[in-house]
Amino acid sequence: MNHVQQISQRLSLRAPQRESLEILSNVSDQIPLSKDRDVVKALETIKAAYPQVTDFERDFPSLCFALATGVGKTRLMGAFVSYLHLAKGIRNFFVLAPNLTIYSKLIKDFTPNTSKYVLTGISEFAANPPEIITGDNYEGGRGIREHDLYGESGVHINIFNISKISSEVRGGNSPRMRRLAEYIGESYFDYLSGLPDLVLIMDESHRYRASAGVRVINELKPILGLELTATPHIESGVKTTPFKNVIYSYPLSSALSDGFVKEPAVATRENFDVSLYNEEQLERLKLEDGIRIHEAVKVELEVYARQNNCHLVKPFILVVAADTTHAEKIVKLIKEEIFQGRYKDKVITVHSNQRGEESEETVAKLLAVEDPKEPTEIVVHVNMLKEGWDVTNLYTIIPLRAANSKTLVEQSIGRGLRLPYGKRTGVNAVDRLNIVAHDKFQQIIDEANNPNSVIHTGIVIGRDIPLEPIEAVIVQPFIETMCAPPTSTASIQSGAQQTMAFKSPDEQEAAKITLDLIQKNFQRLPQSFDLNKPEHFERLVKEASVEYKAKQPQGTLEGVVDKLDIPKVVEKTVALFIEQTIDIPRISILPKGEVLSGFKDFDLDVARVNLQPVPMDILLQELRTRAKDRIVAKETPVKEDRLENYVISGLMDFNDINYDRESELLYKLAGQLVGHFKSYLTTDDEIANVLQYHRTMLVEMIHTQMQPHHFEQTAEYEAKINKGFTTLRPGNFTARLGESSKNFRQTVEEKQLIRGTLFSGFTKCLYPVVRFQSDSERRLSVILEDDKEIMKWLKPEKGQIEILYGDGSEYIPDFAVEGETSKYLIEPKAANEMDDPIVKDKAKAAATWCRYASAHAKTFNGKPWSYLLIPHDKILDNMTVAGLAAKYVVK
Repeated sequence: MNHVQQISQRLSLRAPQRESLEILSNVSDQIPLSKDRDVVKALETIKAAYPQVTDFERDFPSLCFALATGVGKTRLMGAFVSYLHLAKGIRNFFVLAPNLTIYSKLIKDFTPNTSKYVLTGISEFAANPPEIITGDNYEGGRGIREHDLYGESGVHINIFNISKISSEVRGGNSPRMRRLAEYIGESYFDYLSGLPDLVLIMDESHRYRASAGVRVINELKPILGLELTATPHIESGVKTTPFKNVIYSYPLSSALSDGFVKEPAVATRENFDVSLYNEEQLERLKLEDGIRIHEAVKVELEVYARQNNCHLVKPFILVVAADTTHAEKIVKLIKEEIFQGRYKDKVITVHSNQRGEESEETVAKLLAVEDPKEPTEIVVHVNMLKEGWDVTNLYTIIPLRAANSKTLVEQSIGRGLRLPYGKRTGVNAVDRLNIVAHDKFQQIIDEANNPNSVIHTGIVIGRDIPLEPIEAVIVQPFIETMCAPPTSTASIQSGAQQTMAFKSPDEQEAAKITLDLIQKNFQRLPQSFDLNKPEHFERLVKEASVEYKAKQPQGTLEGVVDKLDIPKVVEKTVALFIEQTIDIPRISILPKGEVLSGFKDFDLDVARVNLQPVPMDILLQELRTRAKDRIVAKETPVKEDRLENYVISGLMDFNDINYDRESELLYKLAGQLVGHFKSYLTTDDEIANVLQYHRTMLVEMIHTQMQPHHFEQTAEYEAKINKGFTTLRPGNFTARLGESSKNFRQTVEEKQLIRGTLFSGFTKCLYPVVRFQSDSERRLSVILEDDKEIMKWLKPEKGQIEILYGDGSEYIPDFAVEGETSKYLIEPKAANEMDDPIVKDKAKAAATWCRYASAHAKTFNGKPWSYLLIPHDKILDNMTVAGLAAKYVVK
């Protein structure tokens, strides 16, 4: 179990993957892993511990792990290989793939230095990675030679395409691997069958379980078989025969409830009557509505990426056609008619009739469809995109001429379940897979009532998804728009009228520089008002003057620059900043008193590092651009007396590394890195060159690998104020294209439309435009605007208030408010959710934050903070914030 724990941590296994590995560990302890074991006795042993296994269904022990699509079967294969080698000393594995696509994918996934290498983190494979033998290179005797080279330590992973073997044995022929190989001296098949520790791993085993190719492979007589599939049954016509050797099952329903995959939702039109449409009209409508959903999702993904500072995901549509003729017809319709042909350069078709260059070009586009720069947004296919095509950005599926609702559900969703960010985000549009099914909507919703159904959600186009196009909107806080023209051209901004504080472009430029400097260099002050203190104000003026002059075009006369009264601009900008912000401190909860912390011993993983020396002029140029790197007179790089010190000096810059405590580990890790470079570089000068040029990257790589091994023990905690205030961040929303905002006092009759509506008209809000999640939030904004004691308020953006709760998730209160004598965080909540455990957990975290923020404010006679959790039905127009606080403050 120690090996299970280590591998689970190193490979970051999810719960179902770890449970599967625990089962393998238990099984391998209970039955002999050898060719001379008693299979009948082994089955009885397994049945006693796992009654669901009634038969191995082979002449050797073989067990099936049934994991839902998107949970990570390939990563589990890597865990199986790691465990059986580390714990049981097994060195030989034979991996079967059902087709060429998965065969190519598995080779890549088991090859070091690739993006999805499944053994990353297993230090034993870092210096000596497994030898990969494939159906394309085995005849050269590669595997046998490598066994001689590595002796007892080498691991061999054979990866073969079962469909190719099956085609070779048609008509009673022998597969190629059974023929005599010149370099081997015998057939590779005979060589493998003679190995005493061969383990057979079968990927997507339901695809070929009873094929002729597998019957041949069974004659290898492996010591153990491990099958992986999401569908543990064989279909023959209408008959379905379940596997008898399923030892672990993690169905899609569990993956959905645990949040490991997207949430499938079926979509149709509001008030849709299918009887009014013929087949062609229905297909066209489904295509148009699918594209509408796609465009809405595209904007939501852009907004999410911008809000969370993460990579942009480009979604695409999958259209399922009946046959190749139908597919070509659909592509022609999209290119020539749908939305005036705007997608003619964004659609490709994939089917079995494509050959030669046409097929290669299409496959290349298909494999690159996750790249935001690749133009494809619509893929039309005919039964080619099955297992093995792993993408995370499929968000809309349009099945055309589907046979029935059950087939529609089972065949359509598998390719679109994977999450682009590895976990659910809590944003519906980012976490949802949309299936456009106008003609089958009710049948699928009825099927969803079955507790085993994978679909429990329906969305309506025209209600949940707007018929009109939407756009991403950037809303700058008033302080930004008052000092300089807004950078966004979004139409919603034009409705916000605000007087410009500076009229000339030069003044606006200086004001913007001042705001940037406040954000970068002055947020550690206790409060924004401290910007007016002479020592801080003079420093700000000096820095603003330097930056302003540096930004002027070459040749600008000094006297022209000096005409701008920068101190006056800075003074006015500071006054506006204090007026147009709420001082929200950045608080971190830190250990207090004696703390035992450090890093546990581990080995550095350098499997993916293959850096090469660079010319000296490039080295010098790179050193000049890296803040942490050092140069000396005449631009000669620093010469360290030990190669390891190039790395050690960089690691010492990290705040969480104590050199005195960790020097032994640091030199060990740095030594492993240097040793790795010595394995392929010839001189110390070459190694020093690589360490200097790539120093920052190498230091960060080591620091990142240290993090999972960090430990800390303490009994008490205290708050540390990292920043006395934070500058306001732009708001990122979606809105209907060209739609103007509504006045916040205007009642919205259809409450479900609140979330898609932007509101304006405020006098105290620090943003010109706001989006509410409920009508109770809108009504609270009316109270805030009418309350004479309230000075200003805002709806915080992600990252503006750092409050963590539960497992470290970020909580963003709905409102931050400043009054004449107090400050508040306010959360309106549905009355029936007030006792929800998560709501209470958030409230406890927010109240704790307010306690520390109040203590900080007390040090400079500032205003105390309170957290209010208010039932929605108590937010009435006659209330004041003080009145609500008297009843609903959380202690």
